[in-house]
Amino acid sequence: MDILQIVIVIGILMLIAKPLGNYMYHVFSNESNRTDKIFGPIEKPIFWIIGLKNRTGMSWRKYAISFVLTNVVLVAVSFVLLRVQNGLPLNPNAIGNMEPTLVMNTVISFMTNTNLQHYSGETGLTYFSQMAVIMMMMFTSAATGLSVAVAFVRGITTKGNTLGNFFEDFVKAHIRIFFPLAILVTLVLVGLHVPQTLDPTLSVTTLEGVTQQIAIGPVASLESIKHLGTNGGGFFGVNSAHPFENPNGTTNVIEILSMWALAAGLPFMYGRFAKNKKQGWVIFSAMMILFLVFLTIAYTAEKSGNPLLSGLGIDASQGSMEGKEVRFGIAQSTLFTTVTTAATTGTVNNMHDTLTPLGGLVPLAEMMLNVVFGGKGVGLVNMLMYAILAVFISGLMVGRTPEFLGRKIESREMKLIAIAILTHPFIILAPTAIAFLTDLGKGAITNPGYHGISQVLYEFTSSAANNGSGFEGLADNTPFWNISTGLVMFFGRYISMIALLAVAGSMNRKQWVPETLGTFRTDNALFTFLLIGTIILIGALTFLPAIVLGPIAEHLTIR
Repeated sequence: MDILQIVIVIGILMLIAKPLGNYMYHVFSNESNRTDKIFGPIEKPIFWIIGLKNRTGMSWRKYAISFVLTNVVLVAVSFVLLRVQNGLPLNPNAIGNMEPTLVMNTVISFMTNTNLQHYSGETGLTYFSQMAVIMMMMFTSAATGLSVAVAFVRGITTKGNTLGNFFEDFVKAHIRIFFPLAILVTLVLVGLHVPQTLDPTLSVTTLEGVTQQIAIGPVASLESIKHLGTNGGGFFGVNSAHPFENPNGTTNVIEILSMWALAAGLPFMYGRFAKNKKQGWVIFSAMMILFLVFLTIAYTAEKSGNPLLSGLGIDASQGSMEGKEVRFGIAQSTLFTTVTTAATTGTVNNMHDTLTPLGGLVPLAEMMLNVVFGGKGVGLVNMLMYAILAVFISGLMVGRTPEFLGRKIESREMKLIAIAILTHPFIILAPTAIAFLTDLGKGAITNPGYHGISQVLYEFTSSAANNGSGFEGLADNTPFWNISTGLVMFFGRYISMIALLAVAGSMNRKQWVPETLGTFRTDNALFTFLLIGTIILIGALTFLPAIVLGPIAEHLTIR
């Protein structure tokens, strides 16, 4: 039954991923299509208000400046709103203002599409803040990431001197993708009994006569964009393990597909832009193969359970259920865990801190590689970055100038790709080492030993990958963790984005090179496995020592 559940969810994904990819291609190809009749009248006044009459294309520099400045403005507005939320409307529970370092961490977290939470949503935010700040940034950060991914794809696949217009892409991402899907998913979740209300916290009396406070609020609308935008921040502190956010198996599947489907459709969008659908299948296949390997490891580890419990005479035949919801079981819990860190969503329906060592290794490794589907465009862009690197390495081996999609790959592109590749492990491993050198860092560890290493490593890995999930045993709501993870989230988002936009701009300006018999094919099974090998090799060289000190050492110890 467990395997059948997983197969059904993956089967549904396979059915909807390609149509979604084709739809996104029509949205961003800027060619006339039938959706213009529906969304054109909505977009036209928006373009008029923001002064976007001609929608001329932008260079990579102008595109990068546009999306960064847009994000800066949204961060500034959000910071102010959170600092004065106590005096704003829609605060029936009289929630106070946020502490400054926590506000800094929160606004950076949500604007970078990380959604790392060092607060509990139901007690830390007013309804107004949940909607005007958190949900607003969930939409805008997802639209920003998707726009940058589309610009990168345009740059490496089309002929011209521009990557498109950021503001046009940004508006279209909202109007044609995220708003319609969010409304649909919200209505479905409300129909499945997820709360959507502005009423204050309920005060109820239990059968024992005890008064209990039950938090409610506009949950369903936040849940929809939280997953569709691969954001991950929960309305409640326990996220999608809360019965109001995720009541049953049906909502669990809907949330899995919501955070997975658009990311899985992006490779097919790329294939359409490249005028070669096989290119899209190569990227999708590499992502899916890596995903299935990680899912198998996670499911097998959790199903095998903890041998220490068996040694104590406790029946562990059902596997490791510690930290998991009975209504989901091991299959839906491990699938959710693997998808949420593959798609860099960060939402959780079980406690990652209580996963078995190898089960906890899976989300860590997925975030370290950051190519297995990824969030809104992150996985696709990073996978294409590794594809360019794989072609470059192959070209060096045979003594030929490497080419990718009809353009020569030269030193400028490789220097920029090196910056993007090296930044990721640096902003994970360096802060992790610093945390262990200071009492401010070590003092947050609640489970000493090898697991404590995993807790700290996971926090910075999640921040750098803009994922947001955590080994929640870490006591992380302190100035040290708020500031350090805030900086890691910032650099993890913008350095790689800007570097890869520069790669796209450089590739876009190159002359088209005709394909010959000596051209290395990048649309076949051989390249798929070469791509996977390149990813695993680089990932192992950079992260294996840290993983050995954490989850692998813990796994060997308990056995």
